[in-house]
Amino acid sequence: MTAVRPERAAAPTVAGIRAAAAPILRRLGDTARVREETRDHAFDDVRALGAAGVALTGIPHHDGGAGGSVRAVADLVIAIAQADSSVAQALRSTFLIANQVVDRADLPHRNAVLARLRHGDLFAGTANERSGGASGQTNATARRAGDDWIVDGEKYYSTGGLYASWFSTQARAEDGTLIRFTVPVDRAGLDRLDDFDAIGQRLTASGTTRFTEVRISADEVTGIGEPPPEQPWPGSFAQLYLAAVQAGIAARALDDAVGYVREKARPIKHSSVTRSTEDPYVRETVGRIASRARAARAVVLLAAEALTEVRGLGGPQARAPRAAAAVQVAEAGVIAAESALAATELLFDVGGGSITDRELGFDRHWRNARTVANHNPRQWKLAVAGAYHLTGEEPPTTGLF
Repeated sequence: MTAVRPERAAAPTVAGIRAAAAPILRRLGDTARVREETRDHAFDDVRALGAAGVALTGIPHHDGGAGGSVRAVADLVIAIAQADSSVAQALRSTFLIANQVVDRADLPHRNAVLARLRHGDLFAGTANERSGGASGQTNATARRAGDDWIVDGEKYYSTGGLYASWFSTQARAEDGTLIRFTVPVDRAGLDRLDDFDAIGQRLTASGTTRFTEVRISADEVTGIGEPPPEQPWPGSFAQLYLAAVQAGIAARALDDAVGYVREKARPIKHSSVTRSTEDPYVRETVGRIASRARAARAVVLLAAEALTEVRGLGGPQARAPRAAAAVQVAEAGVIAAESALAATELLFDVGGGSITDRELGFDRHWRNARTVANHNPRQWKLAVAGAYHLTGEEPPTTGLF
C-alpha cells in the first residue's frame, strides 16, 4: 500500500498574508484606545500577525517568502499602523531582520533566521543604553568564559521586546571589541521590563532589557568587531519603516475624523446646515486631513520603490543609487512626520468641545505621531537632503538615513 504524503503548505503570497492579517487588524483597530488606556499589550494579536506571516511579505519565493516588493512591505506596515501604530512599531525589528535577509546574502546565521521567520517568530533588539554616555556608546560588558561569553548590562528602547522570541544586541569586550549576538528571550539572566513611559506609542514594549550574567554561546554571536558595511546606508529601510508608521497614523486620523463627523458631530449654532457632513468648513478640514494622509502614503510608497530598485546592489557602482535612495527616504520621513502631526491636530477641528472627550482617545494619534517623529531630528534630514541636491554631498552613514 502506497503511503499518503501530507500536503505541502501552500507558498505564502502577498494577497494571502494581507487576507490573513485583515481580521487581526480589525480587532487591533477596535481595541486600540481601550488597550492604551489600560496598558493592555495585545500579545495574542501581535503573535497572530507573526503566525500570519507578515514578515514573509518581502522575502523572496526561493527563501520561502511571498516575494513582495519593498512597496508591498511598506503598504502592509501602513495598514498595521492605521489599526494600531504601537503594534506596527513593536514589529519593526522583525521587519528589519526580514529586510536584512533579503538585502544581505552574507547575513550571519541567515538560514536559521529564515527558519525562525517562516515559523512566525518575532524579533527585538537594540544597541541603545541609558548610561549617560554619548549616543551610541556601548557600556554593556562581555567577558570570555571558555568559548562562550558572559554579558552584563542594560539596553533601553527594546522595541517589541515583550512580544519577541529573540533579542539581538551588542556588548563590549575587555579589549574594547564589540560583540554582537542574538539569544532567545527566555535565556537565564535576561529580564524584560515594561517600563517604557513616553507620551505616545505606549504599547510598543520599548522598555529595558537587562542582562545579568547571561551566557552567550559561540554560535549565537553574529559579529565581532566593527567591520564597515558592504553598502554604507543600511538604515534606509529602518527609516522608511518609521515613515510608514507615520503614514498609518495619518490614515487613522482621517478614519476617525470621518467617523466622528458622520456619527457624532453637531453643527454649531450659527451654521446654515442641519448636519455636520454638510458644513463647508468641516468638509474643508476633512479635505485637509485627507490630503495630509494621502501625501504621507504617497511619499512612503515612492521611497519604497526607490529601495526596491537598489535591493541587492553591491560594490562601488551601487554607491550613487543607494545614496540617492537614502536621501529620498529621508525626504519621505520629513513629509510623513509633518503630515501625520498636521492631520492628527486637524482632527480636532471637525467638532466642538465633545471631540476632546477622553473616552474617544483622539489625542493618542498626535501623541503617537509626536513620539515617532522624535526618533530622528527632521532638521538633519532636511539639511542632508539640501546638501545632496546642492553639492552632491552624500548622506551620513550613521544608519539614520
